[in-house]
Amino acid sequence: MSNKNPLAVVILAAGKGTRMKSDKPKVMHELLGLPMINWLLNSVEQLNPDRILTVIGQGMDDLASAVSPHETVTQVKQDGTGSALKIAMGALQDFNGDILVLLGDTPLISVETMQGLIDARRQRPDTGISVLGMCIDNPYGYGRLLIDSDGTLRDIREEKDASDEEKQVNIVNTGAFCLDAAQVNDWLSDLVNINASGEYYITDLPEIAARKGVKTSVAISANPKEVQGCNTRINLSELEQYAQEIMREEFINAGVVIQDPSSVYFYHDTKIKTGTLIEPNVYFGGGVEVGANVHIKAFCHFEGAKIGANTVIGPFARLRNGSDIGQEVRIGNFVEIKKSEIGRGSKISHLAYVGDCIMGKDVNFSCGAITVNYDGFDKHQTIIKDGAMVGSNVNLVAPVEIGEGAFIAAGSTITTDIPSDALSVERSKAKTIKGWAANFRKSKQSS
Repeated sequence: MSNKNPLAVVILAAGKGTRMKSDKPKVMHELLGLPMINWLLNSVEQLNPDRILTVIGQGMDDLASAVSPHETVTQVKQDGTGSALKIAMGALQDFNGDILVLLGDTPLISVETMQGLIDARRQRPDTGISVLGMCIDNPYGYGRLLIDSDGTLRDIREEKDASDEEKQVNIVNTGAFCLDAAQVNDWLSDLVNINASGEYYITDLPEIAARKGVKTSVAISANPKEVQGCNTRINLSELEQYAQEIMREEFINAGVVIQDPSSVYFYHDTKIKTGTLIEPNVYFGGGVEVGANVHIKAFCHFEGAKIGANTVIGPFARLRNGSDIGQEVRIGNFVEIKKSEIGRGSKISHLAYVGDCIMGKDVNFSCGAITVNYDGFDKHQTIIKDGAMVGSNVNLVAPVEIGEGAFIAAGSTITTDIPSDALSVERSKAKTIKGWAANFRKSKQSS
């Protein structure tokens, strides 16, 4: 997306988030594993602005790193949004164009809505400001947008200052503004902090601009959810749910079948190709990539895993970091895989653990078999070559290599390499003592 006029974006993100009950800056709290500020930045970057500048608080080095390589300025004294914009303008002294002002704790605003706000500022030559509003059924607590008959904004009235009539207005302020850079400093110079909080507010700018003959237009967000702010943990949870809804809808529209979308949870970087079927109650952690036409059965948990095309996973399977599952593989119920490569067509159908393993093609890894990869100090690797058959309840004690086409008999504990096409059996000879159990019970009853 391109804008004809130069565009700078200022993100106000200095809030400490005290009500979040956390030591982290508010905008560093995560949605789908990604800080809120980065959700917003990802959308802002699609506008292709000339400058992106974030106002942060003192000591917020982690926030500065999160927005890098974009610029930051520091608001040492947190005395209002107007004061924060003043500090930002100090770094934009030579900028001439539009300044889009956004709140860092409103992370899910869409690119289309931001562009609409910019366009509203440019629609008439006498319009110096545009304000983003939203219509809600219960506007209690929000600043009301008082709009004249010609569609321009007369004032922003806070809840505590609104008359009974004004409180009936259901078009409210979202905190997003677009401003004419050439006039911003003039308006800011007239800001005062004569209010209950003793702070300088950007919401006073439309009234100041009106005194100077400059009009303010209003753009309305079509989706109140996208401009929902975050001040509490409850708000964060609500935003998480909306972000999940966005991801689910994107996947469904891309050809992924999700049987019960509300029960499937994604990470911000989840990748799934078309034709995949996802049953209910599946969780995707970070770094998961799923190929085409995969069938993921219910109650699976994935993180840091790659799944090849036409594979069937689950139910109740867990793929941990470093799992690289090939095509046409079958991973069944109660199977856990960690830091392992599974070759094409191999089957690990149930009740198994595979860790630190390189498994070839067409291997059958039977029920109850495990790779014993940890000796109490170090992890060791197991190699299972193409076509091997690992029987039920086999322990492969790493480091060990199973040759191509080898058979490991059920119940064996293997500690040495097995050559190709060999049969390996490790069992003690069965011993049966007739009558022992009856004698044992009799001795217990008489004691």
